[in-house]
Amino acid sequence: MTTNLFDLSGRIALVTGASRGIGEAIARLLAEQGAHVIVSSRKLEDCETVAASIRENGHSAEALACHVGRMEDITATFAHIREQHGRLDILVNNAAANPYFGHILDTDLAAYNKTVEVNVRGYFFMSVEAGKMMKAQGRGTIVNTASVNALQPGDRQGIYSITKAAVVNMTRAFAKECGPLGIRVNALLPGLTKTKFAGALFENKDIHDRWMSEIPLRRHAEPEDMAGTVLYLVSDAASYTNGECIVVDGGLTI
Repeated sequence: MTTNLFDLSGRIALVTGASRGIGEAIARLLAEQGAHVIVSSRKLEDCETVAASIRENGHSAEALACHVGRMEDITATFAHIREQHGRLDILVNNAAANPYFGHILDTDLAAYNKTVEVNVRGYFFMSVEAGKMMKAQGRGTIVNTASVNALQPGDRQGIYSITKAAVVNMTRAFAKECGPLGIRVNALLPGLTKTKFAGALFENKDIHDRWMSEIPLRRHAEPEDMAGTVLYLVSDAASYTNGECIVVDGGLTI
């Protein structure tokens, strides 16, 4: 008998930043593999558009607004999940902030605070709350979206790169302490991906051309190019994969 290692039937998945871009691609793929996907981002209307589309294609999804930079939103999100589902099998921390593009010396406090609140504090406490639910279940999996900027700071992306480096070590810290609880924690490190979020990199011809010249595949990624790695990480195919930070960048960091 053939076992489908990527079958997610019966599992509850929460994907943040899922109203567009990489998060949307992840949400759609997990739903296609049988998961009930909670499509989450700051604006409920945008989440519902994606969730409705998933349902129209015969899969299971709901919309839930959550700004991961706000602790009260995180608390409300997990209260809802406990009440409505009683469990959480998969968390994909994908929501991110990058409000400032410019020289690191010109970073102001507001941009610094927003980037850290979402990319570090948000990921941390989303993982804490999810981890508590998964501990009670005896299993679960968390995937954090970091960036290749965690390994090589991006030009004019100083504080964003710093927070993504923090996500890498956060991933390993949770994996080390939560592994004995049956919880696997891994990270995706995307390279240059065509999204609205990465718009500044595509609008700046010098930066874009430099990236393209350094990518062996000679193309940027589409959001769908990232979703397959996340599917692997949350599936039974990755049952012994824990604490890994998988780079998906077309070879940029070779």
